[in-house]
Amino acid sequence: MKFRSMVARRWWRALWLVALVGILSLTTAACGSGGESGSTVSPPPTPPAEPAPAPPPEPAPAPPEPAPTPPSEPDDPLTVYSGRSEDLIGPLVAMFEEATGMEVDVRYGASPDLALLIEAEGDATPADVFISQSPGAMGYLAARYRLRTLPEDVLDAVAAPYRAGDGTWVGFSGRQRVLVYNPDLVDSADLPDSVLDLTDLAYDGRVAVAPANSSFQDFITAMRFESGDDAALAWLAGMAANNSPNYPKNSAIVDAVLRGEVDMGLVNHYYLLRFLAEDPDAPGVNHNFAPDDIGSLLIVTTGAILDDSDQPSAAQAFIEFMLTPQAQEFYASETREHPLAAGVEPPDELAPLDAAGVTDTIDFGRLGGGLARTQELIEQSGIVR
Repeated sequence: MKFRSMVARRWWRALWLVALVGILSLTTAACGSGGESGSTVSPPPTPPAEPAPAPPPEPAPAPPEPAPTPPSEPDDPLTVYSGRSEDLIGPLVAMFEEATGMEVDVRYGASPDLALLIEAEGDATPADVFISQSPGAMGYLAARYRLRTLPEDVLDAVAAPYRAGDGTWVGFSGRQRVLVYNPDLVDSADLPDSVLDLTDLAYDGRVAVAPANSSFQDFITAMRFESGDDAALAWLAGMAANNSPNYPKNSAIVDAVLRGEVDMGLVNHYYLLRFLAEDPDAPGVNHNFAPDDIGSLLIVTTGAILDDSDQPSAAQAFIEFMLTPQAQEFYASETREHPLAAGVEPPDELAPLDAAGVTDTIDFGRLGGGLARTQELIEQSGIVR
């Protein structure tokens, strides 16, 4: 019995100790939950911050607009209005077609008539290129803003006096004004130093003229600018009073002189040279007036691109071709004209322009502005028969 009582007391003591430990554990846990310093219980972890909202994506840049493709030029033939005759321009056109593969249609006519036609056709003109026998008809169109400005490298191919000051046309070749005469009919000692002296009675009926020819009209326009309208009209009236025979063009005058039909005539220098190339014994001589005389005027063949051309690149290629050594040598060797592009020598019969003594006082760009008034004076003078 003593033994059982001892065991029972030990069992209750153990049970009481277990209960006490449990109470102490709960108390300690309660104290640790206050988070005071010195506590062995770690504070609860800080929750991670929420990420800031991402900015909206930037819109993708718009793709660049494609550069506009320049419109291609039509495949139509290049149209050239030429104030020079087919025998002079036709071979050059053929050379250009062979060199480039381009097709060219040419309309031939008198330079003033073609200039007036282009003006009348307006925006509907089929012409891409205009070739004028002289600057007057070209200047007429330039004054009406019908011509494109040429690139500097094209203009720079010739000396400044032989291209437009506004860049609208360029000279291809030059012809000097002369007095052609038949030495069987005229004593060279009787020839004057100035074209102005041809109104003397000694030349009555002996000096042929071509009043409708553009070179003659440019010569009169240059005389007007140099001496005034009154002086030009007086000279024209004097030639009319001297019964100057009329011919339609220069070549007809030279042919008449060589036949003895008329003693002499006012023409461009190269016509006689072409006749002499065919017949060296033909009775003809070119007489040059004094170097500073208006009768020695150098007249240039000019080329330009029409402002309304729908083939400006092809037209520019044509203008550039006319200034190539191939084309310039044709002018020198075949037509006996002064080549104007740098580096090409004139024919043997002609002195270089810088030594020819031709007058250089005329601004070719001004000739077109006076064309209409010149034609009025020619008609008024009575020289036209």
